[in-house]
Amino acid sequence: ADGDKETINDDIVFEIELVKQIEVNIDYILMLVAKYQQSSCKDKTILTTIDKAINSSIELRSKKELIERFIERVNVSTKVDEDWRKFLNEHKEADISAIIEEEKLKPEETRRFIDNAFRDGMLKTTGTAIDKIMPPVSRFGGGRAAKKQGIIEKLMLFFEKYLGLV
Repeated sequence: ADGDKETINDDIVFEIELVKQIEVNIDYILMLVAKYQQSSCKDKTILTTIDKAINSSIELRSKKELIERFIERVNVSTKVDEDWRKFLNEHKEADISAIIEEEKLKPEETRRFIDNAFRDGMLKTTGTAIDKIMPPVSRFGGGRAAKKQGIIEKLMLFFEKYLGLV
């Protein structure tokens, strides 16, 4: 009986080590989504696994809502990788358009600024880059700094949401 206990313990230790090695990234999540789709969208345990995986990944937490919205659209005819790309592009465009409209930013300059941020892997919030995309705001009266900070916060959330996905 002691031999059995040791074998089980060894198995558990091995599985824990294996779990630690699986890097939870978007490719892993999409693999799980594909599995869910292949189950004719009936295997709800896969959804639980996806949820736990997203919550365990600092990288993916900011993308959770986006991933969940994609999963809601998944059906038996979904081509997971292809449809995920389309879904991402549509949402990225809608989100940046909403920020541009809400903050009355210069559209071309803002898109160029965001494209450069994704290319460089970081959003530059220092220097004059943000000023160049902002609408004309009086430098006097104190509203400019608050407006700029609000824009930076929205762009940071947008950037974190799509970083590593596009």
